[in-house]
Amino acid sequence: MEVILLERIENLGQMGDVVRVRPGFARNFLLPQGKALRSNRENLAVFEQQRAQLEADNLKRRSEAEAVAKRLDGSNIVMIRQAGDSGQLYGSVSSRDISDAVTEGGTTIDRTQVVLDRPIKMLGLHDIRLRLHPEVSVHVSINVARSEAEAEMQAESGRFVSADELARAEEAAEAEALAAADEAAAAEEAAAEEAAGNAELGVEETAEDEE
Repeated sequence: MEVILLERIENLGQMGDVVRVRPGFARNFLLPQGKALRSNRENLAVFEQQRAQLEADNLKRRSEAEAVAKRLDGSNIVMIRQAGDSGQLYGSVSSRDISDAVTEGGTTIDRTQVVLDRPIKMLGLHDIRLRLHPEVSVHVSINVARSEAEAEMQAESGRFVSADELARAEEAAEAEALAAADEAAAAEEAAAEEAAGNAELGVEETAEDEE
């Protein structure tokens, strides 16, 4: 089937192009979504009449999308999920999950704007493209982890962090905290002993002065 594109369609054509597509793709997506018209003389005339308005509307939507892309560019979206020691998720992260997470972060997007070939099934950092407009895309990092601490480690290292690595890091952090606490306690004890010694010395000096 030949259709007239009313906006740029990725890997298909630009606004105003007449392209041949599968009938099902046209009937189920392009035509009902208002992204194309059936190609015939009447619709070509209609498109030319509306072309200026279509281009103006497209420019406005593109400007809005560019503003959103600027806010989202390079974002790190943390998603907490349960997983096995190997990093395999108990379930998966879908395009809807990603759109919901981005929306919860303050920027509303639709799941159809998430370019995801297959659901995410592993922990780690995943570079995902968001198609905000036919001419505007942005990449965000989806940080899938079992905890906020693990997500922070993954963001710092730029890779998946195993359960063993996380456990070792937590043990090291705990040991460091205990060492710091012991050091602080020792310093406090030394200060107290010094204060007590100074006080005792002061008493002795006062007694000598009285004599």
